[in-house]
Amino acid sequence: MPTAIAVTSADLVLPPTDPGTPRAAVLPPPGGRPLDASIADVQQLLARYGHVVVVCPTSVPAAVENRLHAVRSLLESDRIALVRTDLPPLGAAVLVRQLCLLAGYDFSPGVLASAARLLAHYIYAGAVLGSVSRLDRVPVGLGTHLKSWLPGAHFAVLAGPTPQMVRVGSGEEALAGPEFATELLLARGRLQTDWPATTLVPRWRIPGPVQETPLPASSPGWWGTGKLVEFAAYLPDPAVLHQLVSSVRREICHWCGMDLIGDRCGFCGAPLTVLEGGGTRGAGSYAGVQDADPYTDAQGTGPYAGARGTAPRAVDPRTTDPRRALPPADTGTAPADAHAPGPAVPHPTRALGPGAHTPRALP
Repeated sequence: MPTAIAVTSADLVLPPTDPGTPRAAVLPPPGGRPLDASIADVQQLLARYGHVVVVCPTSVPAAVENRLHAVRSLLESDRIALVRTDLPPLGAAVLVRQLCLLAGYDFSPGVLASAARLLAHYIYAGAVLGSVSRLDRVPVGLGTHLKSWLPGAHFAVLAGPTPQMVRVGSGEEALAGPEFATELLLARGRLQTDWPATTLVPRWRIPGPVQETPLPASSPGWWGTGKLVEFAAYLPDPAVLHQLVSSVRREICHWCGMDLIGDRCGFCGAPLTVLEGGGTRGAGSYAGVQDADPYTDAQGTGPYAGARGTAPRAVDPRTTDPRRALPPADTGTAPADAHAPGPAVPHPTRALGPGAHTPRALP
């Protein structure tokens, strides 16, 4: 039974590239919608698929995130994963479509949820903007702010994987592009420019025709202007995506028991436990395994770690060996040690930990 992929807005659902690919379910926003209706929507998905992975952009209103947390708490279900992403709207929609593609394979729900961060690292999402005066999601210098007031000034902005901004014109600095084969998806706003197709495509060596889709309704708010053309370069081949995810070492979450890849569980959010000597502990035979960079055979501390001497190689779309490792998640806290506690609000059945006995009152 495939894992259900759900989204918080219909803008995040792109047409599938394959008729057999399952579509993401849309959870309506809470505005004017009773809590009981939101609970019923998620219950139906759980009854049909068993597990639900909800992709929730960090840019959504707080009410949307609060409603999702409320539904998960009231259902008392550990089968619902809330996956946050910093990608702009079009890039987030591409990520959702890739997760839907992978949901048709034999990946466990835990691997699928934690794979979102890995896939996001291979999505080059940006836009050509007519103004950056209201852009607050990508660093903008004072000089660039002032130049944005000049008539006819356009800016090419890359939001991820590494933020970058250049002014469009003669002799502009090139945006850092992918080093693997990609396809380009465009969403046009009110800005009249063909810069992505005429300049970006040859620079990034993107083969094939450029695909277009309607601009997501949340894009003008994310980019701070409606005068834009949003773009996203991504891995289009499902087989490459499958091998990319399957080649990364799997761990078992020490808190909820779900499979995961990376340094954090996609369902409960618990980080991998770091043991003395630099190893990681998931469960059972995973204890004491040394960290290794999955993209090379060298030892490292990347979030996607493999065993010493047997580190798997992730798939490069060109040479079956990508050379970039996914940076650790920015949680705003120091790395967890070997005795780090689990999530702040544990599941009632796991509050005492495995093997613990309920204390009895003294007479």
